[in-house]
Amino acid sequence: MKRIRNFCIIAHIDHGKSTLADRLLQATGTVSDRDLKEQTLDDMDLERERGITIKSHAIQMNHTHEGEEYVLNLIDTPGHVDFSYEVSRAIAACEGALLLVDASQGIEAQTISNLYLAMEHDLEIIPVLNKMDLPSAMPEEVKDEMEELLGCNREDIVAASGKTGAGVDELLEAIINKVPAPKGDPDAPLQALIFDSVFNPFRGVIAYFRVLNGTLTTNDRVKFFHTEKAYHADEIGILRLTPEKRKEVAAGNVGYIISGIKQAKEIEVGDTITHVERPCDKAIEGFEHVKPMVFAGIYPVDTDEYEELRDCMDKLQLNDASLTFEPESSAALGFGFRCGFLGMLHMEIIQERLEREFNMIVITTVPNVSYYAFTSGGEEMIVNNPSDFPDPVHLESVEEPFINAQIITKSDFVGAVMNLCIEKRGIMKNQVYLTSDRVELTFEMPLAEIVFDFYDRLKSISRGYASFDYHPTDYQKSNLIKMDILLNGDQVDALSALIHRDNAHTLGKKICLKLKELIPRQQFEIAIQAAIGAKIISRETVKALRKDVTAKCYGGDITRKRKLLEKQKKGKKRMKQIGSVEIPQEAFLAVLKLD
Repeated sequence: MKRIRNFCIIAHIDHGKSTLADRLLQATGTVSDRDLKEQTLDDMDLERERGITIKSHAIQMNHTHEGEEYVLNLIDTPGHVDFSYEVSRAIAACEGALLLVDASQGIEAQTISNLYLAMEHDLEIIPVLNKMDLPSAMPEEVKDEMEELLGCNREDIVAASGKTGAGVDELLEAIINKVPAPKGDPDAPLQALIFDSVFNPFRGVIAYFRVLNGTLTTNDRVKFFHTEKAYHADEIGILRLTPEKRKEVAAGNVGYIISGIKQAKEIEVGDTITHVERPCDKAIEGFEHVKPMVFAGIYPVDTDEYEELRDCMDKLQLNDASLTFEPESSAALGFGFRCGFLGMLHMEIIQERLEREFNMIVITTVPNVSYYAFTSGGEEMIVNNPSDFPDPVHLESVEEPFINAQIITKSDFVGAVMNLCIEKRGIMKNQVYLTSDRVELTFEMPLAEIVFDFYDRLKSISRGYASFDYHPTDYQKSNLIKMDILLNGDQVDALSALIHRDNAHTLGKKICLKLKELIPRQQFEIAIQAAIGAKIISRETVKALRKDVTAKCYGGDITRKRKLLEKQKKGKKRMKQIGSVEIPQEAFLAVLKLD
């Protein structure tokens, strides 16, 4: 155990975590030069295309230092705020963290959020200045920032470059000398934390765990603490680029277990594995549960694929524990699921992964949050979906969830950030200067307002230099109304939204204009209307495709042409009564991307 080191790499998005991980794998000889490719650990097509890490990836490396063989367990984590849950899980399984800072950009939003997360778990932090090879690097200024933030010595900061491989040897030395060896007793009752899991169609569920105490051996009878189900450890091993079988995995180490679990819901990330005969006294604590920010409905395009979609969601949830879902139904779309996501990017990625990994084409509804509605009869209802909203006639009041939002930004952007928060119905509570250049702003605002485009706009106005964190506070009364979208008088419940009365007219107008662009023209005229109750607040018309029925008439009396036009008019009227309007999937997505 003295020669094991467990550490993760944390940083703001695009500060070079995956590239530096590649150099570490290369320097320790874990991956041969032939197998090495850009972002070696990112195994999803989606990650390679977008150049972002979506999943945390664990891998074991061996390194010889001063004649002794060390085992290094590395976890490469995502940088985007929507995947911060992955980072919290990686941190729970480690004793140390490499905090990467881009030498050309300096300390940014997620750098601070992830640093605080690592400090809460008492991790040993090794500051690394990455991208030193860039012509725009400002090593001295950024080192000053890091000293101020971390309170470390200037000599402790390791200068490295993920691209050229400079500084990697010093980094490995720092990991071995500074990251503490794991504590734990290999002879105590087994206590292992599940920090990730994947689904293999041939082997079932594969759980990744970190052993805190005890030793796990092949063919042991194990049980999971929360579900209390017992299994045989058919195969255990360690995580290399491809999993490697081992007879036993002892305290302090990281490994995988295959025990023939076929049902995704039988395993829970954050659960504790222990022996059936000699169980540990209590489960491992300090593992936080996910809090979804955005709720949206996901429906199969073909209603017969509902059960198949359920299986796909179960398997996806294994691989992405921050996804939550429950069944719901809609008049326009049939049966589907109400899902909770950590943000809009997370929602987009889940939709894309369903399409790529499971060939499931799905429709996503407008995202929203949960509300409490009180009727005049004194009844209290939880409203997760706008279609459950009671009729305005019977409605007494509506309460919506409020949050305390903390935004850390540079002092140059304070005015712009304040304007954005006030526009989103926020009330400023506090303003603290952390340093001469960094400000922490605290706002109270409705959760519904941060669901749509708040992150994106915050990042834009602060040039990526703002970190955002929030805590739910309570429910407060609000002047909310339900806005419906009608096509030829028929309501499309998937496009209904609960919004504040002041924003209704502008949003209604925008949605109608967007739908007018996206709905293909039919043989008959289509009226697109936004309505509050029975009151129409906006209307756009998609003109009919017109066939020139009078083309064959030339010369002669005008009544001949009029007769043909009247005949066409009757046909169009009849068509409008029986014709249904297909809404293309882009229309559902475009409504989400409205400013």
